[in-house]
Amino acid sequence: MSKASNAKRRQLVVGNWKMNGNLRENASLLAEVVAGWQGEHKSDVVICPPYPYLMHTHSLLAGSAIMLGAQTVNQYDKGAYTGEVSASMLADLDCKFVIIGHNERRRMQGETDEQVAHQFVAVQQAGLTPILCVGESLQDREQGCHLETIGRQLNAVFAHTGKDVFKNAVLAYEPVWAVGTGKTATPEQAEEVHRFMRAQLPDLADEIRILYGGSVKAHNAQQLFALPDIDGALLGGASLDADEFLAICSAAD
Repeated sequence: MSKASNAKRRQLVVGNWKMNGNLRENASLLAEVVAGWQGEHKSDVVICPPYPYLMHTHSLLAGSAIMLGAQTVNQYDKGAYTGEVSASMLADLDCKFVIIGHNERRRMQGETDEQVAHQFVAVQQAGLTPILCVGESLQDREQGCHLETIGRQLNAVFAHTGKDVFKNAVLAYEPVWAVGTGKTATPEQAEEVHRFMRAQLPDLADEIRILYGGSVKAHNAQQLFALPDIDGALLGGASLDADEFLAICSAAD
C-alpha cells in the first residue's frame, strides 16, 4: 500500500472514555475539545462516552464537527436483556459509530468472536458504523501467532457478513499487551499487522480505514500516522486530556 493510496483515506481519531467522567468533568473537557477543533479538517473525530452521558455529550457536541459514538452494543434489537442497549437505541441518540470487540469486553465480559460478529451485523442494520477491534495477547505475540489470532477474529465476522459490507466499517488493531500499559507496538510491528488486515479485504484495500489503538500519545502519534496503512487512532486515556487529545487529532489532520 503506497503513501498515495493512504492519502485517499480520511484519517479518524476515536476517543473512548471507557468508565470515566461525570457531568461537570465532561462539560469542561468537551468545551476545550470543541473550542480547539473548530473549522474544517482533513480528519474525523469521534467521542465515545459512557452510556449515561450519551445525551449530555450529544448536546455539548451540537454544532461542532465532532461525532458521537458508543462503547459497545447488544446484538439484539429489543427484549428481556436487563442493562443492555440496542443499536436502534443508539441510532435514536444520533450516534454514528459503535466500538465492538474491544479487548476489555472480550476479556472482562467474556464476549466471543461469535457475539462480536452478531453485534457487527446489528450495528450496520441500524445504519451505524461499527469499529471492529481485533488484537493479540502478549502470549500470542511472543509465540509468533499474532497474525493467526487476528485472522481468526476477522474471519468470525466475515463468515456472518461477507466482506463487501466492510465498505461501511472501520477496523482497529489493539495489541492487548499495549493497551493502557504505556507500551506501544513499534512502527514496524503496527505496520505489519495493519498491512495484514488490509490484505484480508483486497477489494476494499484503498477504502477501509484501519486504526491503531495501544498507548497512542501526542509524542508518537505523528510517527504512527505517517505509516501508509495506519489511518488514525482509537484512544483511551489520551482522550481524557483535552490538550493531549487535540494534539493527536492535529497529528492525524
